[in-house]
Amino acid sequence: MQKNIVLMSDGGGFMVDALANNLKKTAGFNVIQSSPTIDDIKEGLETADIFLLYAGGYVHDSTDVLVYLKDICTENKKILCVIGYEKEIEVITKVIPEKYITRRFLRPFDMRKLADELEKVTSMGAGEVQENLKHILLVDDDGSFLKMMQAWLSPYYHVTIVNSGMQAITFIATNTPDLILLDYDMPITPGPQVLEMIRSEPASANIPVIFLTGKNDRESVTNVMRLKPQGYLLKTMKKQDILDSVNHFFVTKEWKAMQ
Repeated sequence: MQKNIVLMSDGGGFMVDALANNLKKTAGFNVIQSSPTIDDIKEGLETADIFLLYAGGYVHDSTDVLVYLKDICTENKKILCVIGYEKEIEVITKVIPEKYITRRFLRPFDMRKLADELEKVTSMGAGEVQENLKHILLVDDDGSFLKMMQAWLSPYYHVTIVNSGMQAITFIATNTPDLILLDYDMPITPGPQVLEMIRSEPASANIPVIFLTGKNDRESVTNVMRLKPQGYLLKTMKKQDILDSVNHFFVTKEWKAMQ
């Protein structure tokens, strides 16, 4: 059955029209182009399988629209995906919590990969998509690195970011992520101390932790692994290498659980 996408943008434009045509021709979606207004969202509510929000400068003045979009997607179990630049997505996620955004695509984006991801999520309902996403807690005091890693991981995982060790401890007091990516070198409460605190509490002791480190000399790596995390990732690794490492961790974990 053909799936319906409501593509919301502030006007047309070359990129929006090209995206709509690509989704129609290469992926077979029925694309309904719409303005990001409450009236148009209401109109597309019954037929939409996916709401795809193409962000622009308008998001800074559209809080009421974003709140309405969040409400109807959660109440009606609709899939919400977002396309935009980092700053635009940051504005959106201040209104719509990340857990309600099924996929986010950072501009510039690959249209073929975007279409492939949308095809995947339409095979499941919005609730099922969220339930099946592994939850990663990303802990680092470097805001730029946090945002970069979040952009890399969030198309495939539910990612929560915090910028200090104590924020991480506070978060896991009421949440249990599937994996913690933990900066080794942080001020005030460094990674090793955070790991010790995690392991000391029965409720969090079994949460897997992978260290993030900028040092790859033998002594530094030995010090990291002495703490017995599930592994470590170098911050200098390329995007695909980091994604492959995280994917491999979850695949291996699931394989072991089946034995």
